[in-house]
Amino acid sequence: MGRKGDKMTNEAQLTVELFLEKLSSLQNITSKKMFGGYGIFHLGKMFAMVDSKGKAFLKSDASSKVFFERKSCQKHSRMPYYAIPEKVLNDSKTLAQWALMSIKIPKDL
Repeated sequence: MGRKGDKMTNEAQLTVELFLEKLSSLQNITSKKMFGGYGIFHLGKMFAMVDSKGKAFLKSDASSKVFFERKSCQKHSRMPYYAIPEKVLNDSKTLAQWALMSIKIPKDL
């Protein structure tokens, strides 16, 4: 999520709050402070993250990777996560659709 020693910014907390608010139509979404950022979970399985600077990412697999790349989403440097564009993050319906794609990825990926 972040690099060792990164300090969490106020932006990270604001992004998590926005993310959780926009996904309020989905059940069992929680967040947890992790590695200078936040992990976002559905029923205990991490499907998204917010880095220490406040950038939100969704988990990908082989099929969703193509989707994210077609949408020109930036890949996280070290993990199979792609950045969520601000316009998607601000649109509850679209964000929920994208999040469900990541939630459906098997836990062991």
